[in-house]
Amino acid sequence: MNARRLNAPTWRTIGAAALLSIATLVPAPTAFAVAPSPDGGAAARSGTAQPGTGPSAAAVAPDFSPGGISITLSSVAGGFSKPVLVTNAGDGSHRLFVVEQGGRIRIIKNGSVLATPFLDIRTSVSTGGERGLLGLAFHPNFESNHKLYVNFTNSHGDTAISEYRVGSNPDRVDQRTGRRILTIQQPYANHNGGNLAFGPDGYLYIGMGDGGGAGDPGNRAQSLGTLLGKMLRIDINGTSGSRRYRIPSSNPYVGRAGLDEIWSRGLRNPWRWSFDRATRALWIGDVGQNRYEEIDRRVKGTHPAGWGANFGWRVMEGRHCYSPPSGCNTSGKTLPVVEYSHSSGCSVTGGFVYRGTTYPMLRGGYFFGDFCSGNIWTISASAASPARRTFLMNTGFNISSFGESQGGELYVVDYSGGRVLRIVGHTK
Repeated sequence: MNARRLNAPTWRTIGAAALLSIATLVPAPTAFAVAPSPDGGAAARSGTAQPGTGPSAAAVAPDFSPGGISITLSSVAGGFSKPVLVTNAGDGSHRLFVVEQGGRIRIIKNGSVLATPFLDIRTSVSTGGERGLLGLAFHPNFESNHKLYVNFTNSHGDTAISEYRVGSNPDRVDQRTGRRILTIQQPYANHNGGNLAFGPDGYLYIGMGDGGGAGDPGNRAQSLGTLLGKMLRIDINGTSGSRRYRIPSSNPYVGRAGLDEIWSRGLRNPWRWSFDRATRALWIGDVGQNRYEEIDRRVKGTHPAGWGANFGWRVMEGRHCYSPPSGCNTSGKTLPVVEYSHSSGCSVTGGFVYRGTTYPMLRGGYFFGDFCSGNIWTISASAASPARRTFLMNTGFNISSFGESQGGELYVVDYSGGRVLRIVGHTK
């Protein structure tokens, strides 16, 4: 099979981009430039800044010029098994944490990968296809409470959110501290979402896919009676009744029809999303059905970004009608800031707005990619919607995730090659 024929029906035999199961179909990585890899400092927390920290929106001038930059990739570390995420703990340690789909979290420390995993829950994780250990988020007060949260599919194939604490060894989780926070039943094996992160408001956000099956057969993404196809927001700093978390009173469906945990709806499979640490905008890479991939953007208003938003699925795929195929009702829908067809890729991987200091020419650009084609694109974070993406490079590998250092430097994860690489900026 020609792996570059990304619009061929064989890519979508399960009705979704096979995010984590098609790595063997993509050619070996092509060569790319290697550049120095400074840490970028320990400025603000990685995408989890508390209110009042980081530059204000007014201080972020819309001066990013997509056409005036280029990027190369610098190898950071390799030898990982199906890595799906790289992140930091926001604790000043300059460590990077790499999530492996099979159920381990590894640490890159002082340029080397530690032999002993930070966390190993392989016996609790169901893997294969789009299942596995998919997400990791460190508590905003991790330095003092040592808490972290993981998102994985359990032995039944359901989404599980669990809390752990680091023990006396800062490079090891005490697995005896494991505590289940939330379990969400999954009707199919795909579209599990998987990302979770603390927002600028200190609450834990959880991105949920629509539960799988071609075309969202249960219309779950639009239904307010299920947590599937949603962005959720919970307060993990307490409990309420039988819940091992609390519901923020400002969630949009508190006191009205709809599950209280729901923050946004209308998502198909949000594969990697992030908050802009400067403007607090929410950016979501939502994997499409058979024709279009999309990047959604929701800015902060009276409420934090994403409050009550409807991102359109399954009524819409990208900016186009899906169900019904024509004449759909777009009222109240948040249309994507960027979409692209399957002539350019088949499974979007959401990224980050660059807010680091090492490469000023990248500041204010949102960087994202595609798992199938290996392409990386950018747009200005302040671009009007719909925006035109700028192609930067073809990596030649499966891009499973982007990530930030504590100082805001950007990384990209090579799923098939088991590597983490740093994005290096250049001025043309």
